Amino acid sequence: MTKTSVIAEPGTYEVLMTRVFDAPRDLVFKAFTDPRHIPQWWGPKNLTTVVDKMDVKAGGLWRFVQRDQQGNEFAFHGVYHEIMSPERIVNTFEYEGTPGHVALETARLEALPDGKTRYTASSVFQSVADRDDMVRSGMESGARESMERFADLLTTL
Repeated sequence: MTKTSVIAEPGTYEVLMTRVFDAPRDLVFKAFTDPRHIPQWWGPKNLTTVVDKMDVKAGGLWRFVQRDQQGNEFAFHGVYHEIMSPERIVNTFEYEGTPGHVALETARLEALPDGKTRYTASSVFQSVADRDDMVRSGMESGARESMERFADLLTTL
C-alpha cells in the first residue's frame, strides 16, 4: 500500500502532500468532489464530518463541520477557484477557529499508466508563521489519516 508523503520545508510558505491511489483518475476526482463521499474520509476517524455547503464550481463555496464525541464543533470553509475535471482542484482553506489565516490549495491528479492516480496537493499559506502553526496543529497526522480513509473509500466505489 502506498503511504502519504507530507513535506513542510523549514522557512517556506508551502506544505506539499503526495500519494498514489490504486484507482483511476476519474474515480479519484469524483470521490474528492462528491459531497456524499466527504463524510466518509475527510478528517480523523474520531470526528464526524458534515458537509454544510459544497458547490464544486469556480466561485462556489464549501464548508465542512466536524464534531467530536463531546459535541464540540470545528468548522472549515473556502471558495473553489478552479475545477478542471479530472485534473485539478484549486480552492482556499480556512479554519473558522482562527479566522483570517487562509491557505490556497491546489490538488493535481495525474493518471498513471497502470490505472493508478498520483495525487499532489500544495497548500500555500500567507506567511511562514501561518504554515508553521498549521503544521504544529497536527495537520500532518490528520492529513495522513484522511488519505488512508480516502484510499479505503476508493476500494468500495
